[in-house]
Amino acid sequence: RDLSPDDKWKKIIAEVKEEYLNPLQKYPWIIGFSGGKDSTLLVQAVFEAVLSITPSKRTRPVHIVSNDTLVESPLVLEHLEICMQKINEAILSIGLPFWVAKTKPDIGNTFWTLLIGKGYPSPNQTMRWCTDRLKVQPTSTYIKKNISSSGAAIVLLGVRRDESQSRARSIQKHQNIRGGRLSPHDSLRGAYIYRPIVNLTTCDVWELLLMYDAPWGGNHSSLIKLYKDAEGGECPIMLSAEDAPACGSRFGCWTCTVIEKDKSLQGFVDSGRTEYGMLIEFRDWLKDIRNQPAMRQALRRNGKLTFGAAGNHVPGPFTIKARKQILQRLLNLQSSVGQKLISEDEIEIIHKQWAKELQIVKGVANE
Repeated sequence: RDLSPDDKWKKIIAEVKEEYLNPLQKYPWIIGFSGGKDSTLLVQAVFEAVLSITPSKRTRPVHIVSNDTLVESPLVLEHLEICMQKINEAILSIGLPFWVAKTKPDIGNTFWTLLIGKGYPSPNQTMRWCTDRLKVQPTSTYIKKNISSSGAAIVLLGVRRDESQSRARSIQKHQNIRGGRLSPHDSLRGAYIYRPIVNLTTCDVWELLLMYDAPWGGNHSSLIKLYKDAEGGECPIMLSAEDAPACGSRFGCWTCTVIEKDKSLQGFVDSGRTEYGMLIEFRDWLKDIRNQPAMRQALRRNGKLTFGAAGNHVPGPFTIKARKQILQRLLNLQSSVGQKLISEDEIEIIHKQWAKELQIVKGVANE
């Protein structure tokens, strides 16, 4: 017979507890936390499982790691930061061996330093340079540090089979080790994947979030409102390029030009946050100028003229003039919405990059 959501939940808690106490490996757990429904339920499962264990046996370290691309949807980022603060306060109060961390891209690899500084064209399906630099690399670096200090690490992900066909195929491809609950990570040697809520349906997740309050305090009403307003879903923690197709129709970067229309951001506008309409307009403009010849250099960054298989010219990065225009529009937008959209450090790196490129052009012209 089919288990009720409550019975499924009790089974998950029991399995997480059993895995936490597994005497064969005591590697640290790293939870990918996006603040969305699935990762929230995952953190709740780990909390409840560990709280049911005798304090003297709570020896395995647990890292709750979020990823800030620095171009997150403002309302989603606000929700995530409040959650992380509450979780951290609960950890300190209870004395759990948990740590809260946030990963960010290196300052030279942010969305703006690459797009405005180096002129990378707005990302699209065939050139999605953003995913690896903003999401995969920062999180992978954090995991690698724990692997090097502990010999291995186990990454807990709130992925489920019924999210999408591509997600189900990905889960099926990564078979668990010898009938256990762990599967080896594709590209991170010494990392293993554990998916505690893999068999829950979307309905199960929502029902459980409504049934059980957060063990770090309060209920999930703000999370439910966030989804209701956006009519979307979270952009999950990513550990490899093949996770990228899951990103787009969900809460993600407000600058995302890979998708045709940002439904979640439009949902926020429709629910009363009209100031975010300006973010949508800017994002649409970034998408439109990508293929305008006047905005792109003829030569690629390697100094070569490139043609595709069909003989078509493949343009290079945005011109310096175009980059200056993008930066000015971004600064105007930042002033209009009253929120920080680009840091002073990024602007400094951008100007240095422009100066470097202009110096090279000047040097070539003088030869």
